[in-house]
Amino acid sequence: MNFKTGVTFILAAAGLSACVSSPPQYSRPMAPPPQANLSPVDGNWADANGLVSTFQTGGFTTRTTDGTNTLLASGNYIQKSDRLFEINMTSHVRNTQSRVNCALVTPTQLNCTSEAGGQFTLTRRG
Repeated sequence: MNFKTGVTFILAAAGLSACVSSPPQYSRPMAPPPQANLSPVDGNWADANGLVSTFQTGGFTTRTTDGTNTLLASGNYIQKSDRLFEINMTSHVRNTQSRVNCALVTPTQLNCTSEAGGQFTLTRRG
């Protein structure tokens, strides 16, 4: 084998090795995206009259369940401590604003007191 043939052979071998790929790299499955920090009261709650209040990422609404789904109140809520929540709401029936303090006494029961002193209980639905 002469010098030219040897160099050609080495270059050809180097070229072929560049075409050979490394073993496939397997990636780990991607983790699901993080969920928003949900409050322990997020979800649907009913009162003794059958009205449904929905707490969702800081927002609050109360609607009828008579088929009309009428919005009775809306507003927002903040978590004051582990089990205490403050609701600032507007009554769309009376056109007034008020504050309600609620205590999460069990994962399915929320005891509330309005700033006027009225008390009521909400029970988690579904």
